[in-house]
Amino acid sequence: ALPGCTPWKEKACCSASTSQELHKDISLLYNFTWDHCGKMEPACRRHFIQDNCLYECSPNLGPWIREVNQSWRRERFLHVPLCKEDCQRWWEDCRTSYTCKANWHRGWDWTSGINKCPAKTTCRTFEAYFPTPAALCEGLWSHSYQASNYSRGSGRCIQMWFDPAQGNPNEEVARFYALAMSAGAVPQGAEPLLLSLALMLQLWLLG
Repeated sequence: ALPGCTPWKEKACCSASTSQELHKDISLLYNFTWDHCGKMEPACRRHFIQDNCLYECSPNLGPWIREVNQSWRRERFLHVPLCKEDCQRWWEDCRTSYTCKANWHRGWDWTSGINKCPAKTTCRTFEAYFPTPAALCEGLWSHSYQASNYSRGSGRCIQMWFDPAQGNPNEEVARFYALAMSAGAVPQGAEPLLLSLALMLQLWLLG
């Protein structure tokens, strides 16, 4: 198991108890189990723990927060640009684990109190439900993530996990997108290259 949501220990939006809950097989935070089609492989589970840590603990996702009118939440993340390597590794480590749904946001059978596969669904490999890394990263949580073409360290994509001793690379990414979006040059969710060009134009005009 991962030692808590350690990358965010210096500056986090979650408590220590929340961090501990995120590492359990069935977290009291969501009553959600990853083992709905048998035991999820440890290498795959690791990415889901990292995903939960990023969602609950990261202070750098502000540019992608959107208001929603749902019974269980009022805000969500949309189109967070996940680094290419993070998305690829998530898919590669989970492709042989099993699930019964291509969208985990909705449609579960909750009659037992935890999520179970709905009637008439079949447990198949992740690769069957998510044929590409982008299909997994973008489809799993209703486009909370966007599969970025940028690599880790580029300053243009969010890393799901990092070494806190080297600093938080997502701070620079959040600043870049916040500035680009506040300039009103490009709608949220646009390709990073377009954002870069639009931001350069805005700065040139302001200068």
